[in-house]
Amino acid sequence: MASLRRIRTILLIFTLILAMQMSFSTGIGVNFGRNGDNLPSPQNVVSLYKKCGIKLLRLFEPNPDILEALKGSNLQVSLGVKNGDVQSLASSKEAANQWVNTNVAPYKGDVNFKWIVLGNEIIPGAEGIYATQAMKNIKDAINSIGLTKTIVTTSFYMPGITTSYPPSAGAFTKDVVNVMKDVTAYLLQTGAPLMVNVYPYYAYTSNPKDIKLEYATFQTTNTVVVDGGLSYSNLFDAMVDSVYAALGKINAGNVSLVIGETGWPTAGNEPYSSKENAKTYNKNLIQYVQSGKGTPKKPNQTIDVFIFAMFNENQKTTGIEQNWGLFYPNMSHVYPLLNC
Repeated sequence: MASLRRIRTILLIFTLILAMQMSFSTGIGVNFGRNGDNLPSPQNVVSLYKKCGIKLLRLFEPNPDILEALKGSNLQVSLGVKNGDVQSLASSKEAANQWVNTNVAPYKGDVNFKWIVLGNEIIPGAEGIYATQAMKNIKDAINSIGLTKTIVTTSFYMPGITTSYPPSAGAFTKDVVNVMKDVTAYLLQTGAPLMVNVYPYYAYTSNPKDIKLEYATFQTTNTVVVDGGLSYSNLFDAMVDSVYAALGKINAGNVSLVIGETGWPTAGNEPYSSKENAKTYNKNLIQYVQSGKGTPKKPNQTIDVFIFAMFNENQKTTGIEQNWGLFYPNMSHVYPLLNC
């Protein structure tokens, strides 16, 4: 009987581990930032994604070695366009065709390009005015090589929102509202989501007196903020719903979102940055996405989320910027989070 109980226990543990690995891959991805001179080879990076059950990978710009390594991996890839290239892609269909023929076409049969993203945090920013036309040109170029299901979008971040408190007050700032009207009109036409970078960490550290760590890291179960008929128990929901509110105010309430970046640093701004806080935030974020419950404003609307980032990157600015990784460059865990 003791032997039978041990077998059942082992099977239960194996089932739980397998379930966690499988469920992690649903709607959760990780950014592969490359601002480091000691990062693993592309082949080892792809192997690590697969070993950890991460099926969504975001690249900020094309890299032939990484794209070669992604062949046959079945990872869903978000491929970025550098901010500095967006204007030229908007100005010339030929430039867009060349970009696609160089960075997508050679790999299209072996790499799963789910998204092409024009820029990163390009709105607000000087290049934002070119985003819509660049999306159109890249979408035409992508369609011309048969990748009609590949999503083409652009990247927005929270400084383009006037306020996220209360969430219903969310509105686009004057400098981006016209850009966002153009961008969302196109996204509504194609059915593509808007990519948004959402960092509760920054909101919390800018006002730790009024924003509690538990609210910023998904640790509260009770209502913290009541906004009309909606109740909020975490800061992530409040920030995302402020973007939905802003979209509604420009008649773009039906535009969905994908979270291009979110995460928590492990060092560089103590006591706010720590391994424990990062583990808590990302663990609870994963559980939140797995639940599929959506936000109070958009209940039951699932959302894809990319965690920032796969590795600590030593060529970024000293401080927190070097310390967002789930892994060290030697591929060991910064803190225990994934079953790999």
